Amino acid sequence: MNVIQTRGLTRRYRDQLALDNVTLNLEPNRIYGLLGRNGAGKTTLMSILTAQEFASSGEVRVFGADPFENEHVLSRLCFVRESQKYPDDFTICNALDAAALFFPRWNKDLAQTLLEDFQLPQPKKHRIKKLSRGQLSAVGVIIGLASRAELTFFDEPYLGLDAVARQLFYDRLLTDFAEHPRTVILSSHLIDEVANLLEHVIVIDHGRIVMDDEVDSITGSAFAVAGSSAAVEKFVGGRPVLHRDGLGALASVTVDTPLGDGDRELALALGLELAPVSLQQLVVRRTLRADESYGSPAEDSDKNLEVLQ
Repeated sequence: MNVIQTRGLTRRYRDQLALDNVTLNLEPNRIYGLLGRNGAGKTTLMSILTAQEFASSGEVRVFGADPFENEHVLSRLCFVRESQKYPDDFTICNALDAAALFFPRWNKDLAQTLLEDFQLPQPKKHRIKKLSRGQLSAVGVIIGLASRAELTFFDEPYLGLDAVARQLFYDRLLTDFAEHPRTVILSSHLIDEVANLLEHVIVIDHGRIVMDDEVDSITGSAFAVAGSSAAVEKFVGGRPVLHRDGLGALASVTVDTPLGDGDRELALALGLELAPVSLQQLVVRRTLRADESYGSPAEDSDKNLEVLQ
């Protein structure tokens, strides 16, 4: 049984369409990447899946049931929001104790280990409201991992964390996932940084799903070819092109098809170099192409590159 199913999910805020006919099927015990620029609809989608917002239309099923006011479903979820709110007088330990009451699979030992890993200050005394942005993110990460919830959502969980702390999060997530499999949905725009965590990628833009596929399928679906402009054009021929770069007599083209039989031999004969395309570049370029298809404003393309790169 799928952990999550949506059909025609739409969310409208007055004249703004935040989600547009979203249909998804998510399987159990996998790590999904929910990718897209700021304002694309990622948080709205997660909020509906966790029953914190209502859809305007469409159907949502989580563990085969409607999640709204459904204790059996909600007790199996953990949603680590980008800007989680806590009572003003809460200490770090208060937040963890509250989480322990809510999540049936809470692991106190893991929470304690993570507290030490992230070097948070005086957990029994230090108030949440006095934490830095990175420290607050670390509290969210600890709750999300130690909850061991069957379905865990991380919404941009690394904001304010330095590179060392982010890598610590990724390492602990993979280690605990291997020992205690569950479904994880990780929202991020640091695509190349999280690429090794992900098994399946969902890309959302302007509330629409523009990519929904296995990471291996996506990264194998395109390649880059570089060399002299004339040789590159001869190699590319009539193949679909995702992106072109040129400098003088040299060119680099991203071809939007998998490598075919004989392509390596042809490239060698023409003196060309072939290279894989990173997940981030594929997400960026296909999002830009979707913008063009949907007739989005031109200025949004620059935002895409800025936010996703």
